[in-house]
Amino acid sequence: MNKTYKFNWETFDIIIGGKSSIDAKNYLSSFTQKSDAEKFLEGYGFDINDPVQAAELFGNFQEAIQFIKRYFLKEGNEEGLDVKIPTVFYSVTDISDLFLIATKKSDILEDKESSIWAGIILKVMHTILHTDKDLRYRYFTTIQTQIFDRFYRFIHRDSEELYIESDDKSLRIPLLEFETKSKKSRESIIIKLLHKKENVAEELFDRIGIRLVTKNKVDVLRVIDFLVQNYLIIANNIKPSRSQNSLFDLDILKTEHKKFLESADPDISQEDLAEKLEEIALKSVIEKNKSESNEHSSEEYKAIHFTCRQLIKYRSPVIKQFSDIKDLAKQESSDLSKKILSLDLSSIAQDVRFFYPYEVQITDMESHESNTDGEASHQEYKKSQLISAMKRLFKPLIDLKEIKVD
Repeated sequence: MNKTYKFNWETFDIIIGGKSSIDAKNYLSSFTQKSDAEKFLEGYGFDINDPVQAAELFGNFQEAIQFIKRYFLKEGNEEGLDVKIPTVFYSVTDISDLFLIATKKSDILEDKESSIWAGIILKVMHTILHTDKDLRYRYFTTIQTQIFDRFYRFIHRDSEELYIESDDKSLRIPLLEFETKSKKSRESIIIKLLHKKENVAEELFDRIGIRLVTKNKVDVLRVIDFLVQNYLIIANNIKPSRSQNSLFDLDILKTEHKKFLESADPDISQEDLAEKLEEIALKSVIEKNKSESNEHSSEEYKAIHFTCRQLIKYRSPVIKQFSDIKDLAKQESSDLSKKILSLDLSSIAQDVRFFYPYEVQITDMESHESNTDGEASHQEYKKSQLISAMKRLFKPLIDLKEIKVD
């Protein structure tokens, strides 16, 4: 049959069927020689004949080996798989060989298990590369400063009392905790990407996070309203698909709230009003959390999450530094000063502006205490993520060797 009518259906599944390359067994092209692998890498964005780029790829390969051993195999994690990386991979010096082993076209090895191992290593390398190539990472210090400073302005502490307060001091809401998550570890990012369908670093929305814990449930709603009314968050910049509410049944809450306001005594005291609204909030609490967007969340976990995006403004320090150098060059008449003065930096952007996502979590004291215990704890959550990534990445090997995984 004419080869133009032979298709790699797994590649089709990824490109037009919505399948992730992490879940594919053999989505790579059918390489027959090293030049095919080189062309693949060129299309990916790497020139393997450039010694600097080749060294970078080989560094990613070595890191992938160590990452797999540390997190997914029993030698580094007692709950990992009781298997060993075949010794042949420790002697690989040319990344092209990995692609040929993965497609069973290598002079080194052609057995099925080695092919699966090569695919696993390549998938981890791919994830590491996407983690490292997020262009916005270089602005991270500026990003977190601009996001956090917006919130810090409204957070205050008097003696032992923590609260969020408006500029005109007309509204103060007590808080139990205010926390910021300034940076997700690189290892956590890689593991998270390995269990996400969208296996690219740009799709992570919780590298920067803020948590507010209120003393009661109705104050959760008041805090959200406070953030909106004081423009800390802009509703237009919320990413709807990332919003999660495992705390309140909004339909019940809206109905009961409206009913109460229509019948409430206009002269009701502030204390009685707060008490009644807390009762309504308690009646609206969701008993079990069935999160469709996050399979690793416990059913007992109760909080409100949403992802906002903030316009970050970055001014390059190079422009100011170069301006100072030009001022000095004007005082000289040397060839060097003339060369400096003739330089055109108009193509270099003085200001870089881009939207960056950050996650906000709001919950109440009772829910927070429950969230940090037992199955809902962060450690259990991370463990579940790791096991999910391991099962997903190693599925072809688990099936081949009939490994039992709890």
